Amino acid sequence: MLRPAVACLAFLLLGTAAHAAAPAAGGCGDQSKVPAAQRVTNTARWTTASEANTFAYDVYRSDSENGKFVRVTKKPVLGNGTTSETHKYEFVDDTIDPCKDYWYYVEEITTAGERVKFTSVFKANAKRHADAAAEAKPADAKKP
Repeated sequence: MLRPAVACLAFLLLGTAAHAAAPAAGGCGDQSKVPAAQRVTNTARWTTASEANTFAYDVYRSDSENGKFVRVTKKPVLGNGTTSETHKYEFVDDTIDPCKDYWYYVEEITTAGERVKFTSVFKANAKRHADAAAEAKPADAKKP
């Protein structure tokens, strides 16, 4: 259940920051060996119109809409306690495979330690397609 009393207004926008380098020079797969500043990313952004006893937020990701969601925030995104002011938040996920779709949601952590699903599930489309990524790779030389 979402916690509508906490934020009268919650927007989620999923963007991308496609950087110059990526796995295998534009390919698919694990980006852990790519410098952080050059990874392809998904960015979850949300805005609250007000907050009530909000300590922080965690972001969860899955490979499918109804799949198992795993927390991707290493440290929670800090909230602003109790406020009637608008606040904007974002989390950059740089652990994606650029050729896969992902689903996310944001969970609020209250000052009492309660965890409440803050948003509905939202989708981030793949930034690349496997066929295009394969074309970007140089052809493997045949071994003798």
